[in-house]
Amino acid sequence: MSRQPAPWQPRQPGLPRVPRLPRRTALGAAVAAAAILATAGCAGGDIGANNPASSGQSFVGHSYESTYYQTGSRPVAPLVSGTTLTGQHLSLSQYRSETVVVNFWGSWCAPCRAEAPALGQLARQLASRGVRFVGIDIRDEPDSAKAFLQQFNVGYPSISDPNDEIALAFHSTVPPADIPTTLVIDKSGRIADRIFGAATYRQLLSVINQVTGQAA
Repeated sequence: MSRQPAPWQPRQPGLPRVPRLPRRTALGAAVAAAAILATAGCAGGDIGANNPASSGQSFVGHSYESTYYQTGSRPVAPLVSGTTLTGQHLSLSQYRSETVVVNFWGSWCAPCRAEAPALGQLARQLASRGVRFVGIDIRDEPDSAKAFLQQFNVGYPSISDPNDEIALAFHSTVPPADIPTTLVIDKSGRIADRIFGAATYRQLLSVINQVTGQAA
């Protein structure tokens, strides 16, 4: 039985990457690994065949988990910026007074593949409500990342973050310790919810409706 590698964490300059303690029993880890492999098979394609997971990096090691932050206790999101996979400059400051969904992902991450179609669909559906989606592509190969976006019809922009610089900018607020991680930022620029693990369409829509005050 192969041992599942420790979840990915942003690297801090000068410090070694410290893995999280395992959250599952050995049997639970085996079941989770089997589910992930099945998900990857259903997604299809061979995106990220030479992926970082084979070099010790890993995707999220637990199931969907949402943490909602009440108004008054929400941390301010850093106004990160960078270059998108299409070569454009993008900053979160461009989306002031709008709800922003920030998804940390990688083409080498099987759960990221599982949730990508739902993210793309919601981005198109909620644009008229002023909800914007931004991806943060972690430690990826540009060609693999672009193929991922095309295969799963992800039309919103993704900033390339090969050295974890954007991920580290969130370290003092709500850090994305694993991927996929999704942050929902409210219209005042504060983090209202953090999701660990692959979110379904209904799960993510429910969170966004709660943050924006919309009916389910």
